[in-house]
Amino acid sequence: MAGSVESTAAFILDKVGGPDNITSVTHCATRLRFHLRDLSKADQEAIDADDEVLGVVPQGSTGLQVIMGGDVGNYHQALMRQPGMGDAEREEGTKTTSRGPKTGADGKKEYDGVRGKFGWVDYCFEFLSDTFRPVLWALLGASLIITLLVLADTLGIQDFSPADGETLPPTWQFLHAMWRSVFYFLPIMVGATAARKLGANEWVGAAIPAAMLTPEFIALGDQGDTVTVFGLPMVLNDYAGQVFPPLFAAVVLYFVEKGLKKIIPGAIQMVFVPFFSLLIMIPVTAFVVGPFGIGLGNGISNMLLAINEFSPFILAIVVPLIYPFMVPLGLHWPLNAIMIQNIATLGYDFIQGPMGAWNFACFGLVTGVMIVAMREKDASMRQVSSGGMFAGLLGGISEPSLYGVVLRFKKTYLRLLPGCFVGGVVMGLFNVKAKAFVFTSVLTVGAFDPLGGYVIGIAAAFFTSLLLVVFFDYRSADEKAEAHERIARERAAAMAEVEEAANAPVPESADAASSRDDADVSAAGAGAAGAGAATAVAVKDVDADAAVDLAIAAPMSGTLLPLSEVPDAAFAAGKVGKGAAIDPDGDVVVAPADGKVMVTFPTGHAVGLKLDNGLQVLVHIGVDTVNMDGEGFKFLVAKGDRVTAGTPLVRFDRDAIVAAGYSPITPVLVTNHRKFAGVDVVAKQGPIAIGDALLEATPKPPKPEA
Repeated sequence: MAGSVESTAAFILDKVGGPDNITSVTHCATRLRFHLRDLSKADQEAIDADDEVLGVVPQGSTGLQVIMGGDVGNYHQALMRQPGMGDAEREEGTKTTSRGPKTGADGKKEYDGVRGKFGWVDYCFEFLSDTFRPVLWALLGASLIITLLVLADTLGIQDFSPADGETLPPTWQFLHAMWRSVFYFLPIMVGATAARKLGANEWVGAAIPAAMLTPEFIALGDQGDTVTVFGLPMVLNDYAGQVFPPLFAAVVLYFVEKGLKKIIPGAIQMVFVPFFSLLIMIPVTAFVVGPFGIGLGNGISNMLLAINEFSPFILAIVVPLIYPFMVPLGLHWPLNAIMIQNIATLGYDFIQGPMGAWNFACFGLVTGVMIVAMREKDASMRQVSSGGMFAGLLGGISEPSLYGVVLRFKKTYLRLLPGCFVGGVVMGLFNVKAKAFVFTSVLTVGAFDPLGGYVIGIAAAFFTSLLLVVFFDYRSADEKAEAHERIARERAAAMAEVEEAANAPVPESADAASSRDDADVSAAGAGAAGAGAATAVAVKDVDADAAVDLAIAAPMSGTLLPLSEVPDAAFAAGKVGKGAAIDPDGDVVVAPADGKVMVTFPTGHAVGLKLDNGLQVLVHIGVDTVNMDGEGFKFLVAKGDRVTAGTPLVRFDRDAIVAAGYSPITPVLVTNHRKFAGVDVVAKQGPIAIGDALLEATPKPPKPEA
């Protein structure tokens, strides 16, 4: 069977035009859903002629559905195992390598999202975002530990930073080590992820900044000292927590590796490329790249100090406006040293207060994104934005918001900067200062003076950006259209739960029940069904108990139509299952016979049952009604419930379906019809009532005894 699945998957992949012709492929429980670059390249007739394929349905100008039945999940997995289709080689449906930028069919690099249309400047944003995104888990965990320690400081339990000459108790020292590990070794993490994003070796990228954190390097001298190495002067710096040096080092590493691979034969590259890369890059970083990055950051810090001496009000506006540009480059880290130094020498700090305006403008922006995502039912963006919101409001960490949302969408800065400006103005008017070095969150507002001025400032920043996002969105037109397409694909893929469950193999016990002798079937049916089952099976005069046992009553009232009149090609062709269609005139779906509820889909538009007689039934209320997101549908039962014939399952609003632009025609399908000799419609077309005879399945004849 596995070989057949693999060969069929390879055949389908070839006939749709190969991996380069596929922009995305998902599956529900019965259909492979392709989006193709060029639909004309797909040989639909050849695919349809394959014995394993149940049908082919083109959809729009780029869509192609290949109906495989209940085993579609295995075919999808086999398809993704084909060359060029693996998870490590595909991302958002575009051909790529396991690392580095994607490569399209034309050989050009392609970058994620709509930004990729606009060249190297946009790739810089993506480079920064993808460099920091893998580190966010560690940053978020560390930030929450910091929050607990700051809260302990605020409550007077233990100072966050001890006074000169004092040390923390061992327990508190250990707690500080738990968060400091992330920030101290952040250059190593950034070096790895930046190198991987560019296509260089990530472990070499990590080893370069790690060399600057070793005891041997630290033992060379104190920060600012100059020592002689290789006969050349080297200025020493503290690289712990630095981000800018490893970013630049990764960029240089990429070009060094690329050049070495052109010189060194492929057979020995694994040994000598990393050898020469480390031999070149660690000195280059220590002598040039590292001091340049730190010097650039220190220059910005000195500039802010000069502005504060000239006008604290201007500084309060400048700081939140430049922070959104400094944080992605790692240039904000040197400011921490300035803040700590200010508190030690002046007894207060003038940067943290205005910085809070930037933070809360950022948190307000992602909260607005969360509201928009909830309104659009965008699960992925809701998760990203809510995580950023909680990390910010509770931990004072802006990176999840920045790299998860801000740097991904073009218009976010137009929503962010007004909040920064408004909050900065308020901070300047109140001349807010920080009494301690803290991360700016709702838990640390007590560290600022005046407290009321600070709260007003962060609230102004927060709600300005939030309202701009809620009323004017955070995406360009292209980005919004792309997001809506992605949401539609996710909803379509979610349909797999209904269809896959409806097409699941019948348990052995059910198969056995359907093949028992007539007397046993009659006795079991009489004992288990009762009056409700009698209604379900009192269909027409038949002289075979087995036929009665495999009968299905109408689950709703309305007008009976042939399945071919369902306005969906797959349903109409009987590819999803065999049965009939009903144009409903009521508002309820009931159980057609005794059985168990197999699926209650979240949107309420479909229900799957496993009947006691072995039939598996799918009632799909309307066509494409999954797009209604549950509006007009209400489940009256839960998954796993036992039901008897006539038990109400779903209540729906036919008028709402029509008003939404969808057809209310409802397929009533036997989805495991292949286990039976046939499924026949026994009712006449026209009016039909709940409980009227609708379908009968004919059992397959018993296999001849050996």
